[in-house]
Amino acid sequence: MKIILVTDAWRPQVNGVVTTLVELVRELEKVGHQIEVIHPGMFKTRPCPGYAGIDLAVKPKQQLRQMLESANFDAIHLATEGPLGWAARGICRHHQWRFTTAYHTRFPEVLKAAIRLPLFLGYALFKRFHRHSAGVMVPTTGVQNLLKMRGFQNLRPWTHGVDVELFNYAHEPQSYPPLSQLKRPIAVYVGRLSYEKNIEKFLKMPFEGSKVVCGVGPLEENLKSRFDGITWLGLLPRSELAKVYQACDVFVFPSQHETFGLVMLEAMACGTPVAAYPVDGPQEVLQNQLTGEVKGGVLNEDLALATQSALNIPRYLARQRSLEFSWEQSCQLFIQNLVVAKI
Repeated sequence: MKIILVTDAWRPQVNGVVTTLVELVRELEKVGHQIEVIHPGMFKTRPCPGYAGIDLAVKPKQQLRQMLESANFDAIHLATEGPLGWAARGICRHHQWRFTTAYHTRFPEVLKAAIRLPLFLGYALFKRFHRHSAGVMVPTTGVQNLLKMRGFQNLRPWTHGVDVELFNYAHEPQSYPPLSQLKRPIAVYVGRLSYEKNIEKFLKMPFEGSKVVCGVGPLEENLKSRFDGITWLGLLPRSELAKVYQACDVFVFPSQHETFGLVMLEAMACGTPVAAYPVDGPQEVLQNQLTGEVKGGVLNEDLALATQSALNIPRYLARQRSLEFSWEQSCQLFIQNLVVAKI
């Protein structure tokens, strides 16, 4: 199958959406599908306001139209709701091509935190984007229920996976030179330092040990100036990130508006248990949807208590839970959700 993937999130950006799409493309190609990725690097770009490190295409519609009209493809998927996604949506509607979309990020909550845009306006905008999609792929049951209540239609489940070979298991915390002098236990946060991540809850919570932060983003300088005693590792290659996970005692995930939370799976694959709030993303990652059993971490409204309790979770249980998620399964669901573009 020839698939066109249109995305505003692609390398060299570093975030969960990019990781998901890169892994998806690799898995699709592995099983014989042909993928053409259309991304911002193919267009004139400018930095996204308030989000350093994310470049967006500038007025891409004419160039994108030429690319799509000259391409042969069986299916087209619009991965993001940015300039490329909106432009591709308009072109598909003009040609009456059927397409699928994905809801990777709860952007209405991001916009509310960043620029105080009321939630109802944010959801109205994104419902309009997805309105004509033949299948809106969502990563968790909670997000699916939320969008259904907001009037979104054609919702289809699409879980994510983790590379359990890259993020390999350590039965006990390993030595990692940049962290070797820190007092244990070591709690780590990995992700963008941005408005929606609720990072201050992690930085402020009481903890008798050391706190480590991996990532960059628009709040980086502000947070560094306000919080002492934090080890800031910045942006790391994924192979180096695996060593950080392996060296830490607990992974703390403070976000309350996450659609999934791929970094939790990465940490768990390395054997590092997770502490998080009992909200959509963490519940999908940690909790069995049939039995309600939580495995590989702790969910609690008190993040400090969750962190302390997670220190008692055996590392092998975190690893076991991560093995229940695979990119092979994610790829199969994605293919099932696609639709024939031209009928």
